[in-house]
Amino acid sequence: MSTERPIADQAKRYTTWYILAAILFIVLGVFAIVEPAVAGLGVALLVGWLLVFGGVLHFISTFDGGGTRRVIGQLLAGIVLVLGGIYLLMNPLLTLGSLTLMLAAVILLAGVAEIIFYFRARAEFASGWILFNGILALILGLMIAAGWPSSSAWAIGTLVGVYLVFTGIARLMVGVAGRRLVKRVTG
Repeated sequence: MSTERPIADQAKRYTTWYILAAILFIVLGVFAIVEPAVAGLGVALLVGWLLVFGGVLHFISTFDGGGTRRVIGQLLAGIVLVLGGIYLLMNPLLTLGSLTLMLAAVILLAGVAEIIFYFRARAEFASGWILFNGILALILGLMIAAGWPSSSAWAIGTLVGVYLVFTGIARLMVGVAGRRLVKRVTG
C-alpha cells in the first residue's frame, strides 16, 4: 500500500502535464487558424533556425575527435545544415511550397502512426479519440497535397492549426481519461 501512493502521485503529476500540453496544442492551433500566413511564415523560419542549430551542433561535435573521417563528416553535415538553414531564413516565402509538400507527407505519416497505435491500444480508455485523430490527419494530409503549391501561403498555417487543435483535443481526452483512472484506482 505504501508504494501505491507515490505511483499515484506520479501518475497524477504526469496527467497534469499531459493535459497542460494538450491545452497548449489547442491554443497554438487556434492562433494558427486565425493567422495562417503568420503561422506558415513561422513554420518556415522555425525550420530554418532548427537547421542552423543542427549544423552548429555538428560543428561542435567535431571537437569530440574520432578520426579524420568522422571530423570531415561532421564538418560537411554542419556546412550543409547551416547553408540550408540560412537559405530558408533568407527566403521563407519561397520555401513555403516545399515545406507544404513535406508537411503533407509528415501529417499523412502521423495519421498512419495514430491509426496503428489505435489498433494496439483500442482496449484502453479514450482510444477512439486516437483513431479519430489519425483519420483526421490522413484527411488533412491529403488536403494539403491536393492544394499544393497554389495555396501554400495560407494552407500550411490553417491546416497545421486544425491539426494542432484536434491533436490537442485528442490528447486532452486521453489525459482526462488517465486522470479518471488514477482517481478510480486510488479511490
